[in-house]
Amino acid sequence: MTDLSDLAPAAWPARAAAAWPALPLLVALALWVYATRHTDVSALDDFGLVSALHPTFWAGLAVLTAGFWFTVRDRHRPGAWSLAYVLVLLVMERATQALLYPTPLYAWAWKHDAVIDHLLTSGGLQGADRLGDMAVYDQWPGFFAAQAALVRLLGVDNAAMYMAWWPLVSSVLLLLPLLLIYRTFTEDRRLIWTAVWLFCVGNWVGQDYFSPQSVAFALHLGVLAVVLRRYGRSGGPHGRQGQAVWTVLLSVLVTAIVVSHQLTPGMLVVTLVALALTRRYRDWVPAVTTVVIFLAWCLTAALPFLSAAMPDMIRSIGDIGANVETGYGTTPTGTGAVATSWAARLLSGSVLLLALAGVVRQRVLRHRALPLLLIAAAPLPMFAASSYGSEMIFRVLMFMLPGAAFFAAAALLPKVRTLAADAAARDTAPPSPATRARPRRVPLPALPRPRYGVWVPLLVLLAGTLAFVPSYSGKDRVNYFPPREVALVQQLFDQAPDDSLVVAANRNYPLAYEQYWRVDHYWFLDDDRRHVDEIVRDPATVLARDMAAVEPPARAYFLLTRGQAANSEMNGQLDRAQLDRIRESVASSPAFELVAENDGGVLYVLTPAS
Repeated sequence: MTDLSDLAPAAWPARAAAAWPALPLLVALALWVYATRHTDVSALDDFGLVSALHPTFWAGLAVLTAGFWFTVRDRHRPGAWSLAYVLVLLVMERATQALLYPTPLYAWAWKHDAVIDHLLTSGGLQGADRLGDMAVYDQWPGFFAAQAALVRLLGVDNAAMYMAWWPLVSSVLLLLPLLLIYRTFTEDRRLIWTAVWLFCVGNWVGQDYFSPQSVAFALHLGVLAVVLRRYGRSGGPHGRQGQAVWTVLLSVLVTAIVVSHQLTPGMLVVTLVALALTRRYRDWVPAVTTVVIFLAWCLTAALPFLSAAMPDMIRSIGDIGANVETGYGTTPTGTGAVATSWAARLLSGSVLLLALAGVVRQRVLRHRALPLLLIAAAPLPMFAASSYGSEMIFRVLMFMLPGAAFFAAAALLPKVRTLAADAAARDTAPPSPATRARPRRVPLPALPRPRYGVWVPLLVLLAGTLAFVPSYSGKDRVNYFPPREVALVQQLFDQAPDDSLVVAANRNYPLAYEQYWRVDHYWFLDDDRRHVDEIVRDPATVLARDMAAVEPPARAYFLLTRGQAANSEMNGQLDRAQLDRIRESVASSPAFELVAENDGGVLYVLTPAS
């Protein structure tokens, strides 16, 4: 018989202490699963997914954030637990929409799918003489060519079969370079993982969708990771041969960026130049390599587009006011749109203010992690370079975030450690024999005491995590296209002859660029405001006149969908009454014939007699 008194009494408490972070994780996942099964997205309002989500989703985020905070504060807790929390956060943030919506989000994602379809159909790249403005995608084909190869490899019909899950995939891709960057300056797991968490919740800009930018940004962080770890004064210990290997890797990453996206190489150049101006990263090889590859592409494959766009680009240099304003057609209107817009602004502003507080509060980081401060500040001059289609302010915020999140995390933590400080401490104070001989004990779980340093940072972290949802998903009424709307637009392209014209209010509808190499498009809200007012006054007459130049057998179609109406109303273009007037005028005009109609929209064709 075994005497129970001989058993180690601390075995079970020690195991419970080691495994307690699993409880909040499991509870958060259970609440999230329940929420996704009880959320109805069939009738979204101006608050998008925010008002549609079941309350258990918010409870799950709160439990997850609290569990992460109390887990990451334990210096002795393995980093695998923090990684698990971050992965669950990304699933709740980025996979919820993929599960709830039966069709992919974002008109631009559908546009990119059309570009991939063009590459698969044509079998190669084509110039402006065949594609007009859409030829710009053939001049930066890296992302699209890779996706075309992936579509062939997977054996699917098109990229729409998997692009709904791209936000989750692209966000996970950012974790490795981000961790490498942060670990260059500290081994403090609290600081590293809190910074990663803040980066995830602060990255609301939405460039993680199915786009060249999503991959280019991950490659951008990869380049920075290589430079910070291998081109500093303490990096590259393998001499010239080792440095040459890293330069080859750097060249491959930069080339992939340059052939895929227009803006990211510029952001990378200003960041590398800023790093090269410091004593720690005075090696100019990364910056020069990037500039040479960038210029080589601009002067060859991208030259047709740049030649046409250069006058406007030159005029925009230095016009900071115009480069950061949104302009007509992108001003949020309505309670929901304004509220979600302010949530995004407050979230970004809070991260930047926290970063400033971290710089002031954590003195050791001002010098030891100065390169991350430069990474956060380097994109700011891009405000003076271009408006980038009224998106420059959002892109600058995104490129500032890796550095800003690090210092923002430092503001939420007590005294942090850096690699240099740890090395100095080890040199000046070697561990005593008693310390080396002391066995490591697993602490028992204990409720944290109500101190400022615990609860206030937790509330800040929780507020930012919850604010991500309206910032990221608050405009889902604009970005989501129900299956009936997709079917209506697909019916249009199934029957449209070559050289046909599609007239719509704006480009916010699925398949908006479908078969763009044979069907033309005209979005009248992109036109001069005076012409838009003319259409509003006498819709059928003006639209029929604009569409009359199409010659048979081509046809001219008028398409008005739910997505166009939502975008127009929420972004301050035309209100519901004006859109209804246009629809009723076309419906009652003998110049137009109804082709199809459902709750997703209406489709008319201009009659041959007109």
